[in-house]
Parts: sequence; structure tokens; C-alpha cells
Amino acid sequence: MNGKQHIHTFVLGLFLGMGVLSISAQPPADAVAQVPELVSFHEVIFKIWHEAWPNKDTAMLKALRPEVEEGISRVAAAKLPGILREKRADWEEGVERLLIAGSAYKAASETENSARLLDAAEELHSRFETLMRLIRPVLRELDDFHSSLYMLYHYYLPEYDIENIRASANELKQKMQVLDAAILPERLQSRNKQFQDARQRLSESVEAFHSIAETGSEESIKKAIEALHTDYQTVQTIFD
Repeated sequence: MNGKQHIHTFVLGLFLGMGVLSISAQPPADAVAQVPELVSFHEVIFKIWHEAWPNKDTAMLKALRPEVEEGISRVAAAKLPGILREKRADWEEGVERLLIAGSAYKAASETENSARLLDAAEELHSRFETLMRLIRPVLRELDDFHSSLYMLYHYYLPEYDIENIRASANELKQKMQVLDAAILPERLQSRNKQFQDARQRLSESVEAFHSIAETGSEESIKKAIEALHTDYQTVQTIFD
């Protein structure tokens, strides 16, 4: 199975495998690394890539044009959640390329040039896949850890909500145990040594934060959170 064929499996597992925050049963939308409009657009992309395109069914490709236009319009209008803020520039570039691919698909569907339409469908799929990879977590365990860290760093720390800060310390310790057991996929094994080293530092930061959260001063707790956040960013940049 190649990378392109993994998309359908990923979309089905996106919601099933997503970690759930223990502090809040319903985290804010910007704390969840999802773009629902992109996930919904997969429905028409799946029809194009797995049904119409391999069978060279240009009649079906033409019939799907309204769904393509509607899906692209929704993706273009979608708001990227705050937890993905560091990917905003890449997202905007990817959306622009998706819009261009959509225009090419529309133009091709208005002709009788089958090869042109098939090429346009392939390009559309490629641009969709690029956006999906952009929000797709490298490791589900790392993404789950980040969802809790995001709430701590962007919600609880600014207000110094000590109750939720302490709850976060317990939650992050639990999630770090899961992350410590995670194995990089084969395609990323060349970065394994960097990952192992950075993960170890992150684990130590989690332990330090957990130890100081119950008894430390406000200043020491804030410093521990900043160190934890920095060490998480080091892990994440390994895969950028």
C-alpha cells in the first residue's frame, strides 16, 4: 500500500484514534488538530481516486464537479484551529494550490479531452493529499500529548489556573508514558536517534513539571511549563 492509499484509512481512524482530554470532556475547537471541512471533502476525493480515475470514467468525473466545487469552497473558507497555528503559512499555500487544481478540474470537465480531465483529477487528489498530510500527526501519541500541552500553555498558564495546571501535570505524565513507548513509522526511522534524544529531554521536563506543580511557587511552576513547552517544540521540529 503506497502513501496515497493510506489517506482513506487515516480519515476513518482520525476520530477513533484521537486522544480525549481528561480535564474537559469537550475541549475547545481550536485545541483539536482537525479541519472538518477537509475531512468531509475526502468523500468526493475518494470517489474520484478509487472509482472514477482508475476506471477512466470521465462521465463520473464530470458528474462529480459540483461536489468538487462545493468541497473546495468549504475547505478554502475553513478556519485552521489554533493548535495548528505554526502550519498556517503552509496551509494557506496548500489551499491556494487546491483552488488552482479545482479550477483546472472544472475547465477540463467542460471539454471532451479525457486525458486532460484524468490529469486534472490526479492533480486535485495530489493537492488534497498535501493538505491532509499537513494536519496528519506524525505520531498519534505525540499529537495526543500536544492536545493537553496546548490547553496548559495557551489556556491555563496565562490565567495561572492552578487547579487545571496541576490536573495537566498528571495528565501529561500519563500521556508521556504512552509517548515513551511509541515507535516511529518506517518512513521516519532515519530520524530515530534525534527523536529518542529529544523525547528523553521532554520526558525529563514532564517529570520536573509534575514534581513541582503541587508544591512549587508560581514562578517555578511557570518556568517548568516554559521548559516543557520548549522541549516539546524540539521534538516537533524533528519532523518539520
